[in-house]
Amino acid sequence: MTQQITPINHRLDQLEQHLATENPVLLETIKGFRQLDKVGHKLGLLSASDSFATQITWWPLISVLGTFSAGKSTFINHFIGHNLQRSGNQAVDDMFTVICYSQETAAHALPGVALDSDPRFPFYRISDDIEEAASGEGARVDAYLQLKTTPSDNLRGKILIDSPGFDADAQRTATLRITDHIMDLSDLVLVFFDARHPEPGAMRDTLDHLVSSTIKRADSGKFLYILNQMDTAAREDNTEEIVAAWQRALGERGLTAGRFYTIYNPDAATPIEDDAVRERFESKRDHDMSEIHSRMQQVEVQRAYRVVASLENIARDIETKAVPALKDLLLKWRERTLLSDAILFGFVIVLYLAWNGLSLTLPFVPAEPPVSWIITLSLMFVVLLGMHFVSRRLAAMSLTGAAHKAAAAIGSRLDLVSAFNKSSGFFHSIFVGRAAGWGPLTRRRLSKIRQNTDNYVQKLNDRFTNPSGQHQPAAHHASQATSEPAPQPVEEPSLPVEDTAPIIEEPTPQPAREEIMIVESTEAAPPEPEVERPKT
Repeated sequence: MTQQITPINHRLDQLEQHLATENPVLLETIKGFRQLDKVGHKLGLLSASDSFATQITWWPLISVLGTFSAGKSTFINHFIGHNLQRSGNQAVDDMFTVICYSQETAAHALPGVALDSDPRFPFYRISDDIEEAASGEGARVDAYLQLKTTPSDNLRGKILIDSPGFDADAQRTATLRITDHIMDLSDLVLVFFDARHPEPGAMRDTLDHLVSSTIKRADSGKFLYILNQMDTAAREDNTEEIVAAWQRALGERGLTAGRFYTIYNPDAATPIEDDAVRERFESKRDHDMSEIHSRMQQVEVQRAYRVVASLENIARDIETKAVPALKDLLLKWRERTLLSDAILFGFVIVLYLAWNGLSLTLPFVPAEPPVSWIITLSLMFVVLLGMHFVSRRLAAMSLTGAAHKAAAAIGSRLDLVSAFNKSSGFFHSIFVGRAAGWGPLTRRRLSKIRQNTDNYVQKLNDRFTNPSGQHQPAAHHASQATSEPAPQPVEEPSLPVEDTAPIIEEPTPQPAREEIMIVESTEAAPPEPEVERPKT
Protein backbone atom coordinates (compact mmCIF):
# COMPACT_ATOMS: atom_id res chain seq x y z
CA MET A 1 0.00 0.00 0.00
CA THR A 2 1.39 3.39 -0.96
CA GLN A 3 1.89 5.63 2.04
CA GLN A 4 -0.14 8.79 1.86
CA ILE A 5 2.04 11.87 1.62
CA THR A 6 1.03 14.25 4.40
CA PRO A 7 2.96 17.07 6.08
CA ILE A 8 3.75 14.86 9.07
CA ASN A 9 4.91 11.98 6.84
CA HIS A 10 7.09 14.43 4.94
CA ARG A 11 8.68 15.55 8.22
CA LEU A 12 9.31 11.93 9.22
CA ASP A 13 10.93 11.30 5.82
CA GLN A 14 13.24 14.26 6.44
CA LEU A 15 14.04 12.90 9.88
CA GLU A 16 14.96 9.53 8.37
CA GLN A 17 17.31 11.23 5.93
CA HIS A 18 18.93 13.09 8.81
CA LEU A 19 19.37 9.95 10.91
CA ALA A 20 20.78 8.01 7.95
CA THR A 21 23.84 10.27 8.04
CA GLU A 22 23.98 11.45 11.65
CA ASN A 23 22.85 8.46 13.73
CA PRO A 24 21.99 5.34 11.68
CA VAL A 25 21.45 3.25 14.83
CA LEU A 26 18.20 5.13 15.49
CA LEU A 27 16.95 4.87 11.92
CA GLU A 28 14.84 1.79 12.57
CA THR A 29 13.04 3.45 15.46
CA ILE A 30 11.24 5.69 12.95
CA LYS A 31 9.36 2.58 11.78
CA GLY A 32 8.30 1.96 15.35
CA PHE A 33 7.04 5.51 15.71
CA ARG A 34 5.07 5.23 12.48
CA GLN A 35 3.33 2.11 13.81
CA LEU A 36 2.72 3.82 17.14
CA ASP A 37 1.21 6.82 15.33
CA LYS A 38 -1.35 4.50 13.69
CA VAL A 39 -2.43 3.29 17.11
CA GLY A 40 -2.63 6.83 18.45
CA HIS A 41 -4.68 8.04 15.48
CA LYS A 42 -7.02 5.07 15.71
CA LEU A 43 -7.71 5.61 19.40
CA GLY A 44 -7.90 9.38 19.11
CA LEU A 45 -4.94 9.83 21.46
CA LEU A 46 -2.97 11.63 18.75
CA SER A 47 -4.08 14.23 16.25
CA ALA A 48 -4.03 13.14 12.62
CA SER A 49 -1.55 15.92 11.84
CA ASP A 50 0.88 14.93 14.62
CA SER A 51 3.38 12.19 15.34
CA PHE A 52 4.83 10.88 18.57
CA ALA A 53 8.23 11.23 16.90
CA THR A 54 7.88 15.03 16.95
CA GLN A 55 7.28 15.08 20.71
CA ILE A 56 10.91 14.25 21.47
CA THR A 57 14.19 15.74 20.37
CA TRP A 58 16.39 13.48 18.25
CA TRP A 59 19.59 15.38 18.88
CA PRO A 60 21.35 15.07 22.25
CA LEU A 61 20.32 18.10 24.29
CA ILE A 62 22.24 19.90 27.05
CA SER A 63 20.52 22.81 28.78
CA VAL A 64 22.19 25.42 30.94
CA LEU A 65 19.93 27.01 33.57
CA GLY A 66 20.72 29.24 36.48
CA THR A 67 20.37 32.55 38.25
CA PHE A 68 21.35 35.95 36.87
CA SER A 69 25.10 36.53 36.49
CA ALA A 70 25.93 32.94 37.42
CA GLY A 71 28.45 32.67 34.56
CA LYS A 72 26.36 30.50 32.21
CA SER A 73 27.34 32.32 29.01
CA THR A 74 31.01 32.46 30.02
CA PHE A 75 30.98 28.70 30.66
CA ILE A 76 29.41 28.07 27.24
CA ASN A 77 31.92 30.30 25.44
CA HIS A 78 34.78 28.44 27.14
CA PHE A 79 33.29 25.05 26.21
CA ILE A 80 32.78 25.82 22.51
CA GLY A 81 35.97 27.85 22.19
CA HIS A 82 34.23 30.94 20.75
CA ASN A 83 32.87 34.15 22.26
CA LEU A 84 29.42 33.43 20.90
CA GLN A 85 27.31 34.49 23.87
CA ARG A 86 27.42 37.89 25.47
CA SER A 87 28.53 37.84 29.09
CA GLY A 88 28.65 40.32 31.93
CA ASN A 89 27.78 40.98 35.55
CA GLN A 90 24.25 42.04 34.63
CA ALA A 91 21.56 40.21 32.69
CA VAL A 92 22.62 40.48 29.07
CA ASP A 93 20.14 38.17 27.33
CA ASP A 94 16.45 37.56 27.96
CA MET A 95 15.93 34.84 25.34
CA PHE A 96 16.52 31.12 25.17
CA THR A 97 19.38 30.50 22.76
CA VAL A 98 19.73 27.16 20.97
CA ILE A 99 23.34 26.64 19.88
CA CYS A 100 24.27 23.95 17.37
CA TYR A 101 27.14 23.03 15.08
CA SER A 102 27.56 24.42 11.58
CA GLN A 103 30.22 23.74 8.95
CA GLU A 104 30.30 27.40 7.98
CA THR A 105 33.13 29.37 9.52
CA ALA A 106 30.93 32.36 10.28
CA ALA A 107 28.43 32.15 13.13
CA HIS A 108 24.78 32.86 12.38
CA ALA A 109 21.87 34.06 14.53
CA LEU A 110 18.45 32.91 13.32
CA PRO A 111 14.97 33.88 14.58
CA GLY A 112 12.83 31.73 16.84
CA VAL A 113 10.57 30.62 13.98
CA ALA A 114 13.48 28.46 12.77
CA LEU A 115 13.00 26.39 15.94
CA ASP A 116 9.22 26.54 16.15
CA SER A 117 8.77 25.04 12.67
CA ASP A 118 11.43 22.31 12.63
CA PRO A 119 10.47 19.00 14.33
CA ARG A 120 14.13 18.03 14.73
CA PHE A 121 14.65 20.75 17.34
CA PRO A 122 13.34 20.68 20.91
CA PHE A 123 11.08 23.73 20.45
CA TYR A 124 8.89 22.41 17.66
CA ARG A 125 5.48 24.15 17.95
CA ILE A 126 6.49 25.75 21.21
CA SER A 127 4.45 28.79 20.14
CA ASP A 128 1.29 26.82 21.00
CA ASP A 129 2.49 26.32 24.57
CA ILE A 130 3.48 29.98 24.83
CA GLU A 131 0.04 31.03 23.59
CA GLU A 132 -1.62 28.74 26.11
CA ALA A 133 0.47 30.18 28.95
CA ALA A 134 0.08 33.83 27.87
CA SER A 135 -2.61 34.82 25.40
CA GLY A 136 -1.22 36.74 22.43
CA GLU A 137 2.40 35.78 23.10
CA GLY A 138 2.48 32.78 20.77
CA ALA A 139 2.91 35.02 17.74
CA ARG A 140 5.95 36.63 19.42
CA VAL A 141 8.03 33.44 19.46
CA ASP A 142 11.03 35.44 18.17
CA ALA A 143 11.01 37.37 21.45
CA TYR A 144 11.57 34.16 23.39
CA LEU A 145 13.82 32.03 21.19
CA GLN A 146 16.79 32.32 18.87
CA LEU A 147 19.06 29.86 17.06
CA LYS A 148 22.81 30.34 16.80
CA THR A 149 25.33 28.26 14.89
CA THR A 150 29.07 27.84 15.42
CA PRO A 151 31.81 25.69 13.84
CA SER A 152 32.93 24.35 17.25
CA ASP A 153 33.80 20.65 17.09
CA ASN A 154 32.65 20.25 20.70
CA LEU A 155 29.07 20.72 19.49
CA ARG A 156 29.13 18.05 16.82
CA GLY A 157 26.11 15.79 17.27
CA LYS A 158 24.57 17.72 20.16
CA ILE A 159 22.55 20.85 20.96
CA LEU A 160 23.29 23.35 23.71
CA ILE A 161 20.64 25.67 25.18
CA ASP A 162 21.55 28.84 27.04
CA SER A 163 18.69 30.19 29.14
CA PRO A 164 18.10 33.72 30.37
CA GLY A 165 18.91 34.49 33.98
CA PHE A 166 16.34 32.80 36.17
CA ASP A 167 14.23 34.65 38.72
CA ALA A 168 10.98 32.87 39.57
CA ASP A 169 9.59 35.99 41.28
CA ALA A 170 9.79 38.20 38.19
CA GLN A 171 9.71 35.55 35.46
CA ARG A 172 6.88 35.57 32.96
CA THR A 173 4.56 32.58 32.88
CA ALA A 174 5.57 31.78 29.29
CA THR A 175 9.26 31.77 30.27
CA LEU A 176 8.59 29.37 33.14
CA ARG A 177 6.64 27.13 30.74
CA ILE A 178 9.60 27.04 28.32
CA THR A 179 11.98 26.30 31.21
CA ASP A 180 9.91 23.30 32.28
CA HIS A 181 9.73 22.15 28.64
CA ILE A 182 13.52 22.29 28.37
CA MET A 183 14.04 20.30 31.57
CA ASP A 184 11.68 17.60 30.34
CA LEU A 185 13.48 17.15 27.01
CA SER A 186 17.11 17.57 28.05
CA ASP A 187 19.55 14.71 28.42
CA LEU A 188 21.71 16.78 30.77
CA VAL A 189 20.75 19.88 32.78
CA LEU A 190 23.46 22.12 34.24
CA VAL A 191 22.04 24.31 37.01
CA PHE A 192 24.36 27.24 37.80
CA PHE A 193 24.51 29.30 40.99
CA ASP A 194 26.66 32.34 41.70
CA ALA A 195 29.23 31.87 44.47
CA ARG A 196 29.55 35.66 44.80
CA HIS A 197 26.13 35.81 46.45
CA PRO A 198 26.37 33.62 49.55
CA GLU A 199 22.85 34.53 50.68
CA PRO A 200 20.74 31.86 48.95
CA GLY A 201 17.88 32.36 51.41
CA ALA A 202 16.70 35.39 49.42
CA MET A 203 16.21 33.19 46.34
CA ARG A 204 13.50 31.01 47.84
CA ASP A 205 11.15 30.89 44.82
CA THR A 206 14.02 30.44 42.37
CA LEU A 207 15.48 27.55 44.34
CA ASP A 208 12.05 25.97 44.67
CA HIS A 209 11.59 25.95 40.89
CA LEU A 210 15.12 24.87 39.97
CA VAL A 211 15.66 22.35 42.77
CA SER A 212 12.50 21.26 44.58
CA SER A 213 10.64 20.49 41.35
CA THR A 214 13.50 18.37 39.98
CA ILE A 215 14.68 16.11 42.79
CA LYS A 216 11.53 13.95 42.72
CA ARG A 217 11.73 13.33 38.99
CA ALA A 218 12.50 9.87 37.65
CA ASP A 219 15.39 11.39 35.65
CA SER A 220 16.81 13.47 38.51
CA GLY A 221 20.27 12.03 37.78
CA LYS A 222 20.60 14.26 34.71
CA PHE A 223 20.70 17.43 36.87
CA LEU A 224 24.13 18.75 37.85
CA TYR A 225 24.23 21.57 40.42
CA ILE A 226 27.21 23.86 39.88
CA LEU A 227 28.47 26.66 42.12
CA ASN A 228 30.33 28.87 39.66
CA GLN A 229 32.86 31.71 40.02
CA MET A 230 34.50 30.22 43.10
CA ASP A 231 37.67 32.20 42.37
CA THR A 232 36.08 35.14 44.21
CA ALA A 233 36.41 33.17 47.46
CA ALA A 234 40.18 32.83 47.13
CA ARG A 235 41.04 36.10 48.91
CA GLU A 236 39.24 35.15 52.14
CA ASP A 237 39.91 31.45 51.46
CA ASN A 238 36.45 30.60 52.80
CA THR A 239 35.40 28.06 50.20
CA GLU A 240 34.03 25.67 52.78
CA GLU A 241 31.73 28.31 54.28
CA ILE A 242 30.29 29.33 50.91
CA VAL A 243 29.74 25.75 49.81
CA ALA A 244 28.16 24.87 53.17
CA ALA A 245 25.73 27.82 52.90
CA TRP A 246 24.56 26.69 49.48
CA GLN A 247 24.35 23.06 50.51
CA ARG A 248 22.15 24.01 53.45
CA ALA A 249 19.89 26.03 51.15
CA LEU A 250 19.59 23.19 48.67
CA GLY A 251 19.14 20.68 51.49
CA GLU A 252 16.15 22.65 52.74
CA ARG A 253 14.61 22.09 49.28
CA GLY A 254 15.17 18.36 49.59
CA LEU A 255 18.50 17.99 47.77
CA THR A 256 20.43 15.83 50.23
CA ALA A 257 22.35 13.64 47.76
CA GLY A 258 24.22 13.98 44.51
CA ARG A 259 27.32 15.85 43.37
CA PHE A 260 27.74 19.58 43.99
CA TYR A 261 30.40 21.02 41.67
CA THR A 262 32.52 24.11 42.38
CA ILE A 263 34.23 25.69 39.37
CA TYR A 264 35.32 28.98 37.86
CA ASN A 265 36.33 30.07 34.38
CA PRO A 266 40.12 30.26 33.99
CA ASP A 267 39.81 32.90 31.25
CA ALA A 268 37.81 35.32 33.44
CA ALA A 269 39.15 34.41 36.86
CA THR A 270 40.36 36.84 39.49
CA PRO A 271 44.16 36.43 39.90
CA ILE A 272 45.07 34.41 42.99
CA GLU A 273 48.36 35.62 44.45
CA ASP A 274 48.97 32.90 47.02
CA ASP A 275 50.58 29.97 45.19
CA ALA A 276 49.30 27.34 47.59
CA VAL A 277 45.75 28.66 47.46
CA ARG A 278 45.87 28.98 43.69
CA GLU A 279 47.11 25.42 43.28
CA ARG A 280 44.36 24.09 45.54
CA PHE A 281 41.66 26.08 43.73
CA GLU A 282 42.91 25.08 40.28
CA SER A 283 43.12 21.41 41.24
CA LYS A 284 39.53 21.39 42.49
CA ARG A 285 38.34 23.37 39.46
CA ASP A 286 40.07 21.12 36.93
CA HIS A 287 38.72 17.97 38.60
CA ASP A 288 35.12 19.18 38.66
CA MET A 289 35.33 20.72 35.20
CA SER A 290 36.64 17.45 33.81
CA GLU A 291 33.68 15.55 35.25
CA ILE A 292 31.20 18.07 33.83
CA HIS A 293 32.75 17.95 30.37
CA SER A 294 32.79 14.16 30.50
CA ARG A 295 29.05 14.10 31.22
CA MET A 296 28.48 16.53 28.36
CA GLN A 297 30.33 14.29 25.93
CA GLN A 298 28.30 11.24 26.95
CA VAL A 299 24.89 12.70 26.08
CA GLU A 300 24.96 11.18 22.58
CA VAL A 301 24.85 7.67 24.03
CA GLN A 302 22.21 8.66 26.56
CA ARG A 303 20.02 10.25 23.89
CA ALA A 304 20.05 7.09 21.75
CA TYR A 305 18.79 5.00 24.66
CA ARG A 306 16.33 7.72 25.68
CA VAL A 307 14.69 7.73 22.23
CA VAL A 308 14.19 3.96 22.34
CA ALA A 309 12.91 4.18 25.91
CA SER A 310 10.47 6.89 24.86
CA LEU A 311 9.04 4.63 22.16
CA GLU A 312 8.51 1.81 24.65
CA ASN A 313 7.12 4.11 27.35
CA ILE A 314 4.50 5.61 25.05
CA ALA A 315 3.38 2.15 23.89
CA ARG A 316 3.18 0.97 27.50
CA ASP A 317 1.33 4.10 28.64
CA ILE A 318 -1.28 3.61 25.93
CA GLU A 319 -2.03 0.05 26.99
CA THR A 320 -1.65 0.32 30.76
CA LYS A 321 -2.78 3.89 31.44
CA ALA A 322 -4.73 5.49 28.60
CA VAL A 323 -6.95 2.53 27.69
CA PRO A 324 -7.93 1.70 31.32
CA ALA A 325 -8.60 5.40 31.97
CA LEU A 326 -10.83 5.53 28.89
CA LYS A 327 -12.64 2.41 30.04
CA ASP A 328 -13.40 4.02 33.42
CA LEU A 329 -14.61 7.22 31.76
CA LEU A 330 -16.83 5.29 29.36
CA LEU A 331 -18.33 3.29 32.22
CA LYS A 332 -19.23 6.49 34.04
CA TRP A 333 -20.55 7.92 30.78
CA ARG A 334 -22.84 4.93 30.30
CA GLU A 335 -24.15 5.11 33.84
CA ARG A 336 -24.91 8.82 33.58
CA THR A 337 -26.50 8.40 30.16
CA LEU A 338 -28.81 5.61 31.34
CA LEU A 339 -29.77 7.62 34.41
CA SER A 340 -30.57 10.64 32.25
CA ASP A 341 -32.52 8.47 29.83
CA ALA A 342 -34.61 7.04 32.64
CA ILE A 343 -35.44 10.48 33.99
CA LEU A 344 -36.22 11.99 30.59
CA PHE A 345 -38.18 9.00 29.30
CA GLY A 346 -40.28 8.89 32.45
CA PHE A 347 -40.97 12.59 32.16
CA VAL A 348 -42.05 12.25 28.52
CA ILE A 349 -44.34 9.31 29.24
CA VAL A 350 -46.00 11.19 32.09
CA LEU A 351 -46.55 14.16 29.82
CA TYR A 352 -47.99 11.92 27.12
CA LEU A 353 -50.39 10.28 29.52
CA ALA A 354 -51.45 13.60 30.96
CA TRP A 355 -51.97 15.08 27.48
CA ASN A 356 -54.11 12.22 26.18
CA GLY A 357 -56.02 11.66 29.38
CA LEU A 358 -55.49 7.88 29.21
CA SER A 359 -55.82 5.54 32.11
CA LEU A 360 -52.60 4.74 33.94
CA THR A 361 -53.58 1.08 34.06
CA LEU A 362 -53.85 0.79 30.31
CA PRO A 363 -51.47 3.41 28.96
CA PHE A 364 -50.92 1.88 25.52
CA VAL A 365 -54.45 1.07 24.48
CA PRO A 366 -55.09 3.18 21.38
CA ALA A 367 -58.03 5.52 21.65
CA GLU A 368 -57.72 6.49 18.00
CA PRO A 369 -57.56 4.65 14.66
CA PRO A 370 -54.48 2.42 14.14
CA VAL A 371 -52.83 4.77 11.61
CA SER A 372 -52.82 7.68 14.02
CA TRP A 373 -51.61 5.37 16.75
CA ILE A 374 -48.61 4.26 14.65
CA ILE A 375 -47.78 7.84 13.76
CA THR A 376 -47.94 8.84 17.42
CA LEU A 377 -45.64 6.04 18.50
CA SER A 378 -43.22 6.89 15.68
CA LEU A 379 -43.09 10.48 16.79
CA MET A 380 -42.56 9.39 20.37
CA PHE A 381 -39.70 7.12 19.27
CA VAL A 382 -38.03 9.95 17.35
CA VAL A 383 -38.41 12.29 20.31
CA LEU A 384 -37.06 9.73 22.76
CA LEU A 385 -34.14 8.87 20.44
CA GLY A 386 -33.26 12.52 20.10
CA MET A 387 -33.43 12.95 23.83
CA HIS A 388 -31.18 9.90 24.25
CA PHE A 389 -28.43 11.47 22.13
CA VAL A 390 -28.85 14.73 23.98
CA SER A 391 -28.40 12.94 27.28
CA ARG A 392 -25.34 11.14 25.84
CA ARG A 393 -23.77 14.46 24.95
CA LEU A 394 -24.64 16.05 28.27
CA ALA A 395 -23.23 13.06 30.17
CA ALA A 396 -20.00 13.26 28.16
CA MET A 397 -19.70 17.00 28.80
CA SER A 398 -20.18 16.42 32.52
CA LEU A 399 -17.08 14.18 32.46
CA THR A 400 -14.82 16.72 30.75
CA GLY A 401 -13.21 17.72 34.05
CA ALA A 402 -12.58 14.08 34.98
CA ALA A 403 -11.05 13.50 31.53
CA HIS A 404 -8.66 16.43 31.96
CA LYS A 405 -7.68 15.20 35.40
CA ALA A 406 -6.99 11.70 34.09
CA ALA A 407 -5.01 13.19 31.17
CA ALA A 408 -2.83 15.17 33.57
CA ALA A 409 -2.03 11.98 35.48
CA ILE A 410 -1.03 10.16 32.29
CA GLY A 411 1.10 12.88 30.70
CA SER A 412 0.96 15.42 27.93
CA ARG A 413 1.93 13.01 25.14
CA LEU A 414 -1.48 11.31 25.04
CA ASP A 415 -4.58 13.38 24.27
CA LEU A 416 -7.00 11.53 26.52
CA VAL A 417 -9.71 14.19 26.20
CA SER A 418 -9.87 13.84 22.40
CA ALA A 419 -9.87 10.06 22.71
CA PHE A 420 -12.80 10.21 25.13
CA ASN A 421 -14.71 12.54 22.81
CA LYS A 422 -14.16 10.09 19.97
CA SER A 423 -15.28 7.10 22.04
CA SER A 424 -18.41 8.95 23.20
CA GLY A 425 -19.27 10.12 19.70
CA PHE A 426 -22.46 9.56 17.71
CA PHE A 427 -21.49 6.18 16.22
CA HIS A 428 -20.15 4.59 19.42
CA SER A 429 -22.66 2.64 21.50
CA ILE A 430 -22.78 3.14 25.25
CA PHE A 431 -22.91 -0.65 25.70
CA VAL A 432 -19.61 -1.43 23.91
CA GLY A 433 -17.57 -0.80 27.06
CA ARG A 434 -14.22 -0.19 25.35
CA ALA A 435 -12.51 2.71 23.64
CA ALA A 436 -13.09 3.34 19.96
CA GLY A 437 -10.32 1.69 17.95
CA TRP A 438 -9.25 -0.65 20.74
CA GLY A 439 -9.27 -4.39 20.13
CA PRO A 440 -7.11 -7.50 19.74
CA LEU A 441 -5.42 -6.16 16.60
CA THR A 442 -4.41 -2.91 18.29
CA ARG A 443 -3.20 -4.82 21.34
CA ARG A 444 -1.01 -7.09 19.17
CA ARG A 445 0.40 -4.08 17.34
CA LEU A 446 1.45 -2.46 20.63
CA SER A 447 2.96 -5.74 21.80
CA LYS A 448 4.96 -5.96 18.58
CA ILE A 449 6.24 -2.40 19.01
CA ARG A 450 7.42 -3.15 22.54
CA GLN A 451 9.15 -6.34 21.38
CA ASN A 452 10.97 -4.40 18.67
CA THR A 453 12.29 -1.92 21.22
CA ASP A 454 14.24 -4.79 22.79
CA ASN A 455 15.91 -5.37 19.42
CA TYR A 456 16.76 -1.67 19.16
CA VAL A 457 18.36 -1.75 22.61
CA GLN A 458 20.40 -4.82 21.66
CA LYS A 459 21.72 -3.04 18.59
CA LEU A 460 22.70 -0.05 20.72
CA ASN A 461 24.42 -2.42 23.14
CA ASP A 462 26.29 -4.05 20.25
CA ARG A 463 27.59 -0.63 19.28
CA PHE A 464 28.52 0.75 22.69
CA THR A 465 29.36 -2.41 24.67
CA ASN A 466 31.35 -5.59 24.23
CA PRO A 467 31.07 -7.77 27.37
CA SER A 468 32.98 -10.70 25.82
CA GLY A 469 36.00 -8.52 25.10
CA GLN A 470 36.43 -10.13 21.69
CA HIS A 471 37.39 -8.16 18.62
CA GLN A 472 34.44 -7.50 16.32
CA PRO A 473 35.15 -7.31 12.60
CA ALA A 474 34.57 -4.06 10.77
CA ALA A 475 31.78 -5.63 8.75
CA HIS A 476 29.85 -6.16 11.96
CA HIS A 477 30.07 -2.48 12.88
CA ALA A 478 29.07 -1.48 9.39
CA SER A 479 25.98 -3.65 9.56
CA GLN A 480 24.92 -1.86 12.75
CA ALA A 481 24.91 1.46 10.88
CA THR A 482 22.25 0.41 8.38
CA SER A 483 18.57 -0.23 8.64
CA GLU A 484 18.92 -3.71 7.12
CA PRO A 485 19.71 -6.66 9.39
CA ALA A 486 23.33 -7.68 9.48
CA PRO A 487 24.28 -10.88 7.61
CA GLN A 488 24.64 -13.88 9.88
CA PRO A 489 28.28 -14.94 10.30
CA VAL A 490 29.37 -18.51 9.57
CA GLU A 491 29.23 -20.52 12.72
CA GLU A 492 32.72 -21.37 14.00
CA PRO A 493 34.06 -23.04 17.13
CA SER A 494 34.14 -20.78 20.14
CA LEU A 495 37.87 -20.10 20.59
CA PRO A 496 39.78 -17.21 22.11
CA VAL A 497 40.66 -14.53 19.63
CA GLU A 498 44.38 -15.20 19.85
CA ASP A 499 43.87 -18.88 18.92
CA THR A 500 42.08 -18.08 15.68
CA ALA A 501 45.17 -16.55 14.07
CA PRO A 502 47.72 -18.67 12.14
CA ILE A 503 50.16 -20.20 14.63
CA ILE A 504 53.78 -19.18 14.18
CA GLU A 505 56.25 -20.67 16.58
CA GLU A 506 59.00 -18.09 16.09
CA PRO A 507 58.38 -14.35 15.71
CA THR A 508 61.25 -14.06 13.19
CA PRO A 509 60.35 -11.33 10.66
CA GLN A 510 59.99 -12.51 7.06
CA PRO A 511 60.31 -10.61 3.79
CA ALA A 512 57.15 -8.94 2.57
CA ARG A 513 56.74 -11.28 -0.42
CA GLU A 514 57.02 -14.37 1.80
CA GLU A 515 54.41 -12.98 4.19
CA ILE A 516 51.94 -12.60 1.36
CA MET A 517 52.65 -16.12 0.15
CA ILE A 518 52.09 -17.51 3.63
CA VAL A 519 48.73 -15.82 3.96
CA GLU A 520 47.60 -17.03 0.56
CA SER A 521 48.73 -20.56 1.22
CA THR A 522 46.91 -20.73 4.55
CA GLU A 523 43.66 -19.67 2.94
CA ALA A 524 43.86 -22.29 0.20
CA ALA A 525 45.37 -25.18 2.14
CA PRO A 526 43.41 -27.36 4.53
CA PRO A 527 43.82 -26.51 8.22
CA GLU A 528 46.91 -27.88 9.87
CA PRO A 529 46.78 -29.85 13.12
CA GLU A 530 46.64 -27.62 16.14
CA VAL A 531 50.07 -27.04 17.67
CA GLU A 532 50.31 -26.48 21.34
CA ARG A 533 51.41 -22.92 22.06
CA PRO A 534 54.09 -22.35 24.68
CA LYS A 535 52.73 -20.97 27.92
CA THR A 536 53.77 -17.47 28.89
